Amino acid sequence: MNGKVQLGEFLRTRRSQLLPEEIGVPTYGERRRVPGLRREELALLAGVSVSYYTRLEQGQSLNASPQVLDALARALRLEETERLHLHNLARSGKGPGRGRRPAPERVARATGQLLEALAHVPAIVTGRRSDVLAWNRLGHALFAGHLDPGATDRPAERPNMARLVFLDAHTRDLYADWPAKARAVVGNLRLVAGQYPDDLALHTLVGELSSKSPDFALMWADHRVKACAVATYEMRHPLLGPLTVTQQTLSQGPSQNIVVATTEAGSPARTALSLLAHVGPQGDPARPGTLADAG
Repeated sequence: MNGKVQLGEFLRTRRSQLLPEEIGVPTYGERRRVPGLRREELALLAGVSVSYYTRLEQGQSLNASPQVLDALARALRLEETERLHLHNLARSGKGPGRGRRPAPERVARATGQLLEALAHVPAIVTGRRSDVLAWNRLGHALFAGHLDPGATDRPAERPNMARLVFLDAHTRDLYADWPAKARAVVGNLRLVAGQYPDDLALHTLVGELSSKSPDFALMWADHRVKACAVATYEMRHPLLGPLTVTQQTLSQGPSQNIVVATTEAGSPARTALSLLAHVGPQGDPARPGTLADAG
C-alpha cells in the first residue's frame, strides 16, 4: 500500500466517479471512452496543468502543496473526511517506506478503566486495524457471543471486526443492512491505510480480505473513505431477535477506539439489551466476563 500508489489510485478512481453533467462540464453529446471526467477536465477545474495532474495520478510528483490538494478536493467534490484523506495520502507518499511489522497492540490503562466503567452497555476496544483488543461481557455477548470470550487476551487469536464482517457468517447475519455495515468497515480501513501506508499487518489484512471476499475487493476498489463516529443499525441477534442500536466510536488516541452500542430509553431494544446481562457465551447461563489486560 505504497503512499504514491494510493494517491494515484484515489485520484483516478474518484475522477472516474464524477460525471460531467453533475458539475456542468459540457460534453456536446459526444461518446466518451472512459467514465467520469477526463484528466484535462479535472485539471482545468482545479486550476493546475494537465501534465502536472497526470504526474500526480502516475505517482511521479511528490510535492503537491496543500493549496493544490485543496483545489483538487474541491474539483472532485470531496467531503471533509475525504479531503483530509487526500492530504494523508500525499504526505505518506513523500517518505520512504519502513516496512516494519509493528508490535502487538495493548489496551492503554485509561482505556481499560473506561471499558470497566461502561459495564452496563455493550462495549469493545478496537485497535488500528480493527482487531478486538478487549471487550466487556455485554460487548462480547452482542457482537461475538459465538466466539471464545478469552480470545482477546491472546494477541495471536484476537478477533478482527473487519474479518468478522466479511468472512464470518454469524456476524454477517447480525446486520439487517449488511452492505451498509460492510461499507463503513471498508471506509474506515481506507482512512487507516492512508495514515499508515507502511503497516505490513494492515497490508496483509487487506490482501486476505480481497482474496477471500469478492464483496470486500469490490468495495476496496471503490476508494470510498468514511469516518464512522456514529451509525445506527438494525441488528438481528440470534438470542434477542431484532433490535436497533446506535454504535458510537469513542477515540482513545491515534490507534485505539471504544465502540459502544446504545439504545433509546424505553425502547424494545433497551429491554432486549438488558437481557444480555443474564446470557453467557453461546446462550449458556451467564458467567464472569473476560477482560483483556489493561496494563
